[in-house]
Amino acid sequence: MENTRQEKIAKQIQRDIAEIFQRDIAESLRGVLTTVTAVRVSPDLGYAKVYVSVFPFDKAQATLDIIEQQNKLIRGALGRRMRFQVKIIPELQFFVDDSLEYIENIDSLLKK
Repeated sequence: MENTRQEKIAKQIQRDIAEIFQRDIAESLRGVLTTVTAVRVSPDLGYAKVYVSVFPFDKAQATLDIIEQQNKLIRGALGRRMRFQVKIIPELQFFVDDSLEYIENIDSLLKK
């Protein structure tokens, strides 16, 4: 269970990383719709799990690899945005959120 501070930091990280994706690494993500769906922050605010939804689904792993390569750049940009709000910028771990793909699969099965 997250406390209020964790939730606020997680929402701020979600907004900032989404903006970083749009501005700083947009060239790397060209041709792919990338959305930050959720962020989970550890109680000590040292680690953040970032869940990313990718469309089209078949490019999800390649996109995640690109994001992992840009992890230092993303964390640095996040640090510049959040430097007055937290003491430590959390280590970022990126995961593919495949819930939309799962929903689409269930929907197609129900239509059959």
